[in-house]
Amino acid sequence: MTFTRVGRSTAGAATLVGTLADRFEAATTIRTGAVLFITALTAAAAQISVPLPFTPVPFTLQPMVVLLGGAALGSRLGLTSQVLYLAAGIAGLPVFAASPGLAQGPARLLGPTGGYLMSYPFAAFVTGWLAERRFDRRYVSSVLAMAAGLACIFAGGVTWLAIFTPGPAALPNAVRAGLLPFLPADLLKILVASAALPQLWRFLGARHLK
Repeated sequence: MTFTRVGRSTAGAATLVGTLADRFEAATTIRTGAVLFITALTAAAAQISVPLPFTPVPFTLQPMVVLLGGAALGSRLGLTSQVLYLAAGIAGLPVFAASPGLAQGPARLLGPTGGYLMSYPFAAFVTGWLAERRFDRRYVSSVLAMAAGLACIFAGGVTWLAIFTPGPAALPNAVRAGLLPFLPADLLKILVASAALPQLWRFLGARHLK
Protein backbone atom coordinates (compact mmCIF):
# COMPACT_ATOMS: atom_id res chain seq x y z
CA MET A 1 0.00 0.00 0.00
CA THR A 2 1.47 3.30 -1.10
CA PHE A 3 1.47 6.25 1.23
CA THR A 4 0.38 9.48 -0.39
CA ARG A 5 -0.60 12.91 0.88
CA VAL A 6 -3.48 14.75 -0.65
CA GLY A 7 -4.97 18.19 -0.27
CA ARG A 8 -7.87 19.10 1.93
CA SER A 9 -10.08 19.62 -1.11
CA THR A 10 -10.39 15.83 -1.42
CA ALA A 11 -13.86 14.62 -0.41
CA GLY A 12 -13.97 13.51 3.21
CA ALA A 13 -10.56 14.92 4.14
CA ALA A 14 -12.16 17.27 6.68
CA THR A 15 -12.86 14.35 9.04
CA LEU A 16 -10.53 12.09 10.97
CA VAL A 17 -11.38 9.03 8.90
CA GLY A 18 -11.36 11.02 5.67
CA THR A 19 -7.93 12.47 6.41
CA LEU A 20 -6.52 9.06 7.27
CA ALA A 21 -8.14 7.37 4.27
CA ASP A 22 -6.91 9.96 1.80
CA ARG A 23 -3.33 9.27 2.78
CA PHE A 24 -3.60 5.87 1.14
CA GLU A 25 -4.62 4.53 -2.24
CA ALA A 26 -7.33 2.28 -0.73
CA ALA A 27 -9.35 5.24 0.58
CA THR A 28 -12.72 3.73 -0.27
CA THR A 29 -11.84 0.49 1.49
CA ILE A 30 -10.75 2.36 4.61
CA ARG A 31 -13.93 4.43 4.70
CA THR A 32 -16.11 1.36 4.19
CA GLY A 33 -14.27 -0.51 6.92
CA ALA A 34 -14.60 2.43 9.29
CA VAL A 35 -18.37 2.63 8.72
CA LEU A 36 -18.79 -1.10 9.34
CA PHE A 37 -16.57 -0.89 12.43
CA ILE A 38 -18.73 1.85 13.97
CA THR A 39 -21.86 -0.15 13.11
CA ALA A 40 -20.43 -3.21 14.84
CA LEU A 41 -19.19 -1.14 17.78
CA THR A 42 -22.65 0.35 18.26
CA ALA A 43 -24.10 -3.16 18.39
CA ALA A 44 -21.40 -4.26 20.83
CA ALA A 45 -22.03 -1.25 23.08
CA ALA A 46 -25.70 -2.21 23.27
CA GLN A 47 -24.72 -5.48 24.93
CA ILE A 48 -23.24 -3.53 27.84
CA SER A 49 -26.51 -2.33 29.32
CA VAL A 50 -27.81 -1.79 32.82
CA PRO A 51 -31.60 -2.00 33.27
CA LEU A 52 -33.04 0.54 35.68
CA PRO A 53 -36.14 -0.23 37.78
CA PHE A 54 -37.79 3.18 37.36
CA THR A 55 -37.61 3.50 33.56
CA PRO A 56 -37.86 1.27 30.47
CA VAL A 57 -34.71 2.94 29.13
CA PRO A 58 -31.53 1.01 29.97
CA PHE A 59 -28.17 2.62 30.59
CA THR A 60 -25.85 1.77 27.68
CA LEU A 61 -22.62 2.99 26.10
CA GLN A 62 -24.24 3.41 22.67
CA PRO A 63 -24.64 7.22 22.67
CA MET A 64 -20.90 7.74 23.03
CA VAL A 65 -20.17 5.36 20.16
CA VAL A 66 -22.74 7.14 17.99
CA LEU A 67 -21.27 10.57 18.74
CA LEU A 68 -17.61 9.60 18.44
CA GLY A 69 -18.39 7.65 15.29
CA GLY A 70 -20.21 10.60 13.78
CA ALA A 71 -17.33 12.95 14.59
CA ALA A 72 -14.73 10.60 13.12
CA LEU A 73 -16.69 9.61 10.03
CA GLY A 74 -18.44 12.85 9.17
CA SER A 75 -22.11 13.54 8.53
CA ARG A 76 -22.95 11.19 5.66
CA LEU A 77 -20.82 8.23 6.70
CA GLY A 78 -21.80 8.67 10.34
CA LEU A 79 -25.46 8.59 9.38
CA THR A 80 -24.81 5.55 7.17
CA SER A 81 -23.19 3.62 10.02
CA GLN A 82 -26.28 4.08 12.20
CA VAL A 83 -28.74 3.32 9.41
CA LEU A 84 -26.87 0.04 8.93
CA TYR A 85 -27.13 -0.61 12.66
CA LEU A 86 -30.88 -0.08 12.62
CA ALA A 87 -31.20 -2.19 9.46
CA ALA A 88 -29.40 -5.04 11.22
CA GLY A 89 -31.84 -4.75 14.12
CA ILE A 90 -34.86 -4.65 11.83
CA ALA A 91 -33.54 -7.78 10.11
CA GLY A 92 -33.72 -9.54 13.47
CA LEU A 93 -30.06 -9.64 14.41
CA PRO A 94 -29.49 -9.36 18.20
CA VAL A 95 -27.93 -5.89 18.06
CA PHE A 96 -30.27 -4.05 20.41
CA ALA A 97 -29.83 -3.91 24.18
CA ALA A 98 -31.22 -6.93 26.03
CA SER A 99 -34.67 -6.33 27.47
CA PRO A 100 -36.94 -8.72 29.38
CA GLY A 101 -40.07 -7.12 27.95
CA LEU A 102 -38.97 -6.08 24.46
CA ALA A 103 -37.96 -8.59 21.81
CA GLN A 104 -35.25 -8.06 19.23
CA GLY A 105 -36.36 -7.14 15.73
CA PRO A 106 -38.38 -4.33 14.12
CA ALA A 107 -40.89 -4.20 16.97
CA ARG A 108 -38.17 -2.70 19.18
CA LEU A 109 -38.33 0.51 17.16
CA LEU A 110 -42.04 0.75 17.89
CA GLY A 111 -41.56 0.29 21.63
CA PRO A 112 -40.96 2.97 24.27
CA THR A 113 -37.20 3.12 23.61
CA GLY A 114 -37.55 3.27 19.83
CA GLY A 115 -37.14 7.04 19.73
CA TYR A 116 -33.60 6.82 21.07
CA LEU A 117 -32.65 4.23 18.47
CA MET A 118 -34.23 6.11 15.57
CA SER A 119 -32.41 9.27 16.65
CA TYR A 120 -28.97 7.70 16.25
CA PRO A 121 -28.58 8.47 12.51
CA PHE A 122 -29.59 12.09 13.06
CA ALA A 123 -27.25 12.46 16.05
CA ALA A 124 -24.35 11.02 14.07
CA PHE A 125 -25.15 13.34 11.16
CA VAL A 126 -25.27 16.47 13.33
CA THR A 127 -22.05 15.62 15.18
CA GLY A 128 -20.34 14.72 11.92
CA TRP A 129 -21.55 17.90 10.21
CA LEU A 130 -20.02 19.99 12.98
CA ALA A 131 -16.81 17.93 12.87
CA GLU A 132 -16.55 18.64 9.13
CA ARG A 133 -16.49 22.29 10.14
CA ARG A 134 -13.53 21.70 12.43
CA PHE A 135 -15.46 21.55 15.70
CA ASP A 136 -13.49 18.44 16.61
CA ARG A 137 -10.12 20.23 16.42
CA ARG A 138 -10.43 21.93 19.84
CA TYR A 139 -11.69 20.58 23.14
CA VAL A 140 -14.46 23.11 23.83
CA SER A 141 -15.89 22.93 20.32
CA SER A 142 -15.66 19.11 20.44
CA VAL A 143 -17.81 19.19 23.57
CA LEU A 144 -20.32 21.41 21.76
CA ALA A 145 -20.46 19.10 18.73
CA MET A 146 -21.05 16.01 20.83
CA ALA A 147 -23.55 17.84 23.05
CA ALA A 148 -25.53 18.78 19.93
CA GLY A 149 -25.64 15.12 18.90
CA LEU A 150 -26.64 14.05 22.39
CA ALA A 151 -29.44 16.62 22.33
CA CYS A 152 -30.79 14.93 19.19
CA ILE A 153 -30.82 11.55 20.95
CA PHE A 154 -32.60 12.85 24.02
CA ALA A 155 -35.06 14.96 22.02
CA GLY A 156 -36.12 12.02 19.90
CA GLY A 157 -36.03 9.52 22.74
CA VAL A 158 -37.98 11.54 25.29
CA THR A 159 -40.58 12.71 22.76
CA TRP A 160 -41.21 9.11 21.68
CA LEU A 161 -41.23 7.87 25.27
CA ALA A 162 -43.93 10.43 26.09
CA ILE A 163 -46.26 8.64 23.68
CA PHE A 164 -46.04 5.55 25.89
CA THR A 165 -46.38 7.50 29.15
CA PRO A 166 -49.97 7.65 30.40
CA GLY A 167 -51.61 10.66 31.99
CA PRO A 168 -51.86 14.38 31.24
CA ALA A 169 -48.25 14.98 32.35
CA ALA A 170 -46.84 12.54 29.79
CA LEU A 171 -43.98 14.76 28.62
CA PRO A 172 -42.76 15.86 32.08
CA ASN A 173 -42.92 12.25 33.25
CA ALA A 174 -41.00 11.14 30.16
CA VAL A 175 -38.35 13.76 30.92
CA ARG A 176 -38.02 12.42 34.47
CA ALA A 177 -37.79 8.82 33.25
CA GLY A 178 -35.83 9.22 30.04
CA LEU A 179 -33.62 12.27 30.45
CA LEU A 180 -32.81 13.33 34.00
CA PRO A 181 -31.40 9.97 35.24
CA PHE A 182 -29.01 9.74 32.27
CA LEU A 183 -27.97 13.35 31.73
CA PRO A 184 -25.21 13.68 34.36
CA ALA A 185 -23.40 10.49 33.29
CA ASP A 186 -23.75 11.26 29.57
CA LEU A 187 -22.46 14.79 30.02
CA LEU A 188 -19.50 13.44 31.96
CA LYS A 189 -18.79 10.95 29.18
CA ILE A 190 -18.91 13.77 26.64
CA LEU A 191 -16.39 15.79 28.64
CA VAL A 192 -14.03 12.82 28.68
CA ALA A 193 -14.59 11.60 25.11
CA SER A 194 -14.22 15.07 23.60
CA ALA A 195 -10.62 15.20 24.77
CA ALA A 196 -9.75 12.32 22.42
CA LEU A 197 -10.68 14.14 19.22
CA PRO A 198 -8.11 16.98 19.29
CA GLN A 199 -5.48 14.49 20.43
CA LEU A 200 -6.18 12.26 17.44
CA TRP A 201 -5.90 15.23 15.10
CA ARG A 202 -2.54 16.12 16.58
CA PHE A 203 -1.44 12.51 16.21
CA LEU A 204 -2.34 12.53 12.52
CA GLY A 205 -0.60 15.86 12.03
CA ALA A 206 -3.75 17.16 10.34
CA ARG A 207 -2.96 20.75 11.22
CA HIS A 208 -0.15 20.69 8.71
CA LEU A 209 -2.35 19.49 5.83
CA LYS A 210 -3.17 22.27 3.37
